[in-house]
Amino acid sequence: MPVSGPPAGEPSRSGSGTRPAAASAPAAVPPPPSAVPSPAAAPRPVGGPRPLAGHEPVADAGAFADPDPRPTPARGFDAVAEAVLGDGPLTAPGDSTAPALLAEPTARVNEAVKEGRTRDAAHLAEQVVTEASRTLGPEHPEVLRLRELTAYIAYLSGDPDRACVLSLDLARIHRRAGDAEAAYGNVQSAATAWRAVRDPGRGMELGRDLVGLWGELAAEEGPAAEDAEQLESARTRMGRLAERARAQAG
Repeated sequence: MPVSGPPAGEPSRSGSGTRPAAASAPAAVPPPPSAVPSPAAAPRPVGGPRPLAGHEPVADAGAFADPDPRPTPARGFDAVAEAVLGDGPLTAPGDSTAPALLAEPTARVNEAVKEGRTRDAAHLAEQVVTEASRTLGPEHPEVLRLRELTAYIAYLSGDPDRACVLSLDLARIHRRAGDAEAAYGNVQSAATAWRAVRDPGRGMELGRDLVGLWGELAAEEGPAAEDAEQLESARTRMGRLAERARAQAG
């Protein structure tokens, strides 16, 4: 380490310009030049102020960048699963202060799902949807939410074909209502179920409906337009299904 000069304000002494070291302490040996860290590589104290622009290396410019302020919300069956596993009271769609009209029957369906009784859950959900559709209407927000749960239960029960069809129907309803976020969430559910359909012929039938609706949503403003990679992935799978269908046909 280089020996420091005289304190500020102290006159320089004659000779070498440095004070002689005390007899009991030998002078420190300076390290080789290669071992001395450059100012740019020196660590910055944690929590210290950020240097002004132009006074730090370009490589450090992103060290203080804020994280993405728009985290991706849970969509599709992920969102349905979160609702099923939630412990809070069920509220009306779009109004977290109002209790849901179908809170009690929906809670019973959720409980059956959590206990793994998917057959009971499916039967109960179908019954509640039928009754609620007569009293509230088939496109009432709470009925639509319960229909989303019905599609999720079909997927859990090993019926991805039906889960895909139900989810696509819901996506069309939400799109007509101008709810792009809900429509895209249903498209995501349909895509999840569609990927579990193993028959290539049926997969192509469902895929044409899915990719067609997905492409229409992507052409409009909304979350589907910001997520083009997943749509391309679905189109790629359609190509693979076509190859499998041709191979099966001989």
